[in-house]
Amino acid sequence: MKFVTYEDHGRAVPGVLIENESRILPLSTFDSVQDVIEAGSDGLDQVQRFIRESGDANALPYESTSLMAPLPRPVQIRDVLCFLQHMRNAQRAGIEIMGGDTSNYQLAPIFETTPLYYKANRMAVVGHETDVVRPEGCNMLDYELELGIVIGRQGRDIAREKALDHVFGFTVFNDVSARDLQAPEMTGGLGPAKGKDFDTGNVMGPCLVTIDEVDPHDMAMIARVNGEEISRGSTSQMDHKIEDAIAYVSRGETIYPGEIIGSGTVPLGCLLEHKRALADGDVVELEIEGIGVLRNRIVGRQA
Repeated sequence: MKFVTYEDHGRAVPGVLIENESRILPLSTFDSVQDVIEAGSDGLDQVQRFIRESGDANALPYESTSLMAPLPRPVQIRDVLCFLQHMRNAQRAGIEIMGGDTSNYQLAPIFETTPLYYKANRMAVVGHETDVVRPEGCNMLDYELELGIVIGRQGRDIAREKALDHVFGFTVFNDVSARDLQAPEMTGGLGPAKGKDFDTGNVMGPCLVTIDEVDPHDMAMIARVNGEEISRGSTSQMDHKIEDAIAYVSRGETIYPGEIIGSGTVPLGCLLEHKRALADGDVVELEIEGIGVLRNRIVGRQA
């Protein structure tokens, strides 16, 4: 199943896609997609029963709704570096943009052995077709194409072989980055701050697909800007797999339903790797096989 959240007169309404994803059936039996997740398998059974019994009389055309992120206020967001080649590409590009020499470049060994992560701002999440506002002082804005892994079952010290049992489903995650703000912050050794944390900086959608409908280890990932295909990759390129990320994140720490774990950026899945940046007015489309297309326009700050 594919779940969405849409806005209706200032209210966030949960829904499920029906009729070849052309219509949205409001889920009147649940207050939110988060409630569906927390209800576990019983919740999914309730939704399936609701679809059978309701028909499509109350369904809305997909294109007529204003989609929010499937989880407008996630319980938590962690972003894990699962694709090592992205980091190699991005770091080399950053050095070269600054006029440096990359002939002796090497990725820090810790990235090879450990799925490192940082925590993102769960209060700055927006959805499909929402404008992304350039933060003040940023001249090098970038998208980052990631798989959003949505936790469905609470756990701690989760064994790798049991990790997928704790996944509810997946969404497209655009981890928007202000590169020229991020670069000097990273020299402090504490990770990204205002380079990542700003309103509209975490984009998710257009829907949340349940794990039973996709093969998370082999999903095509495509990025376009203004209709131009910039890159094409796959979740199969992950060095640290989804299971590795969940096992590491849950080490000594409980994870909860509704948390989101970003996969990190697929190789070539951001403009920094191409030594480019977004301009105001650019339209970014990030697509992941089995989920759909997440589309957003870049705008400058308004006075």
